[in-house]
Amino acid sequence: MRQMAAKPTHDAPASPPKSPWTPREAELLAITLRLLQQHGYEGLTVEAVATEAKSSKATVYKRWPTKADLVVAAFIEGTRILAIAPRTGSLRQDLLTVGASACQDLREHAGTMRAVLTEVARNPAMNAAIQDEFVRPRKLIMDEILAAAIQRGEVDATVVINDELFDLLPAYLTFRALVPGDPPTAETVRMLVDDVLMPALTVNRSASAITVRADSH
Repeated sequence: MRQMAAKPTHDAPASPPKSPWTPREAELLAITLRLLQQHGYEGLTVEAVATEAKSSKATVYKRWPTKADLVVAAFIEGTRILAIAPRTGSLRQDLLTVGASACQDLREHAGTMRAVLTEVARNPAMNAAIQDEFVRPRKLIMDEILAAAIQRGEVDATVVINDELFDLLPAYLTFRALVPGDPPTAETVRMLVDDVLMPALTVNRSASAITVRADSH
């Protein structure tokens, strides 16, 4: 459980996070991501990446000492541009935007995500890296969205939010994307936002409004 605090926000669109890689490194990561989608983690080899990139295994290993390091870097780079908090000026629209971005992300990278999730279950170091570089930045996006909503008065500043609520939107969309034949849709996102998240996040505001209306009679 945690209590959100308002902090200054701006409605200007956020800039995509800058890539930490050189153009050549980014090319190697893009090739890794494509081969990972095609062959899965077990079928991916550093030799195949090097061959496709017209490089050498020594060059790849110099930058990424293990295959797991290479895969994590490729996965994070491939989804980097989507790890940006929307600034629409509305809590509901921010959540819908996050959901739409997650659906896009999952459509493009469902195969990669299956491969990565399979491996992180048995690779503690890889799991830690994914938690730090993929999961945590997306939780910070929710923090930023809710802080902005508090500042605008859409969410009560004293609201205490269970961490499980933060995970609900991306976790359910990921589950749906990974189940063959049942991908999440725009209606899935709308239902989660309108029927679950908005009522839970604005419950105190709704109760206050009901009290005010009752007192006015």
